[in-house]
Amino acid sequence: MDGYEGSATLEWWANRSTCLARFGVRVAIHVTGDDWTWEAIPEPPLSEEDREGFGFLMKLDPVFTLGFDEESALLVNVVPAGDHGRLTLTAFQTQAGVDSSHNKRRAGQGRPVPSCGGAPE
Repeated sequence: MDGYEGSATLEWWANRSTCLARFGVRVAIHVTGDDWTWEAIPEPPLSEEDREGFGFLMKLDPVFTLGFDEESALLVNVVPAGDHGRLTLTAFQTQAGVDSSHNKRRAGQGRPVPSCGGAPE
């Protein structure tokens, strides 16, 4: 696989049953050897209010659930890339012995049920 481009969602979960936000994104994953580069752009572009909310959630905890469909999701770290709302994503890795807030609120999470809500706005 050389890469993937398509639609996905970024969800921010307060705990295993409460999703506080869901954002539609256009994701591009590029593979070079063993290296993966992940980028996402909100789709549609975020309103000023949504940008503020998104920024607030990233300050609380930059770990979001990236969902490709109802069956496929993974935890990712989200970092703004600075231009046109572009985001850089990296796979979330838990550290043995670390009991951080994102580990507590996502412990055993897999794909949360119920879903975060309807289609992203």
